[in-house]
Amino acid sequence: MSWIVQNAGMLWGVTLVHIGLSIPPIVVGFALSLPLGALAWRYRRPRRGRVAFGGVVLTVCSLLYAIPSIALFMVLPGLLGTGILDPVNVEVALTLYAIALMVRTTADALGSVEPDVRQSSRALGYSRSQRFWRVELPLAGPPLLAGLRVVSVSTVSLLSVAALVGVNTLGHLFLNGFQRDFPLEVAVGIVGSVLIAVVFDLILVAIGRILMPWRRAGAAPRIRRRGTRRPAEAS
Repeated sequence: MSWIVQNAGMLWGVTLVHIGLSIPPIVVGFALSLPLGALAWRYRRPRRGRVAFGGVVLTVCSLLYAIPSIALFMVLPGLLGTGILDPVNVEVALTLYAIALMVRTTADALGSVEPDVRQSSRALGYSRSQRFWRVELPLAGPPLLAGLRVVSVSTVSLLSVAALVGVNTLGHLFLNGFQRDFPLEVAVGIVGSVLIAVVFDLILVAIGRILMPWRRAGAAPRIRRRGTRRPAEAS
């Protein structure tokens, strides 16, 4: 414990860096995966003998996630024109991994929406964009949230590997602890990473409860006819 107290400033600093570098890939990856996943689901079937666009997107995402993180960290500086120690390389790599995970999750989540629900919303006069934002996306919310939680944990975990390319995250404690044969430092790094992942997961669950209150009631969101009012509004 004396080592932890003496190095509290350093531990807090690398924890903040780890948190700060984890958030952008999760947010940006989720934002970019929504349109890509929607397109992959909409154009999932081949047309006129052509290869299905959705199949190509999902295949590329699967291959992208298969690239080792260290290799990607080393290749990106040459592609982006950044320095080998620039944290931007890590941010871009983790964003690509987040997209690779969330695109397939988004496509599967949208595919889980019942066709009868889509037909009903179309019959009520909803346009394509209105169906997506008001019907399909809310109903696909639970699997999307589950996928985002996986992305969150994966991002926090992969960020520890960035210490191998000089980014000062909690992974630095792993390397330094192994080199010095100091298990306590390694354990502190592991516990810190786990705590960050747990906190992020709890935050996502709380956000999901706020944005999807019908999950607590065990009912799906209601679809209203365009131009109609609720009974309380009509009275």
